[in-house]
Amino acid sequence: MAFEQPDIFIGALRINEPVTTATDLFVSLVCFYAFVQLSRLSVRNKVHLYLRYYFLSMGIATAIGGLMGHGFFYLFNFYWKLPGWLTSMVSIAMVERAAIEYARPLIRPSTGRFFAWLNIIELITFMLITFVSLNFFFVEVHSAYGLLVIVTGFNILVYYKRKSQGSKLFLIAVGFSGISALIYMNEWGISKWFNHYDISHIFMAVSALCFYLGSKRILKDPVLNSTA
Repeated sequence: MAFEQPDIFIGALRINEPVTTATDLFVSLVCFYAFVQLSRLSVRNKVHLYLRYYFLSMGIATAIGGLMGHGFFYLFNFYWKLPGWLTSMVSIAMVERAAIEYARPLIRPSTGRFFAWLNIIELITFMLITFVSLNFFFVEVHSAYGLLVIVTGFNILVYYKRKSQGSKLFLIAVGFSGISALIYMNEWGISKWFNHYDISHIFMAVSALCFYLGSKRILKDPVLNSTA
């Protein structure tokens, strides 16, 4: 059941959907924390690069979503949802790319090249469709494809072949993302002060934390020397 969240006022400042705004910003903080912590690592390779920019772009996307898409939406028109949507699509492309690069030592070079190019084509295609249609559905489809097909597929391969604990954590993170999506799509809320957006955001934050913990494990993997 969907619950409409009332505005609150702090003095003359009006905030739409305050709890939804706060939980969106909470996801953003988790992502920015992960970006900072991963940036401090001495590791330097493609997987490290893509994972750092996954967290950075996801942090920016959820911050934009929280502030422009919820908290202060009354100051903007619908088109201002696009920056957050498009940035979130870039973030999914980054974690896809990280999964592909991590699995490269276990796949044929031609397979790696194919998926690397597909990653670019898929991102551009979905961004263009979303920009023209202004429909969040295509953001959801892109995210579902990226996480369920690419991230899950390549990390299952790495876990099966090498029992990578980082890959295991990535698979758990995708699971939490899936729960978040189910809650959002089915509008499962508790009350107007903790609706389906808020619960979904909490699971997104847990997913981001699992991705961060998995990233730390993955970046310690000696096999990454071959992709540096």
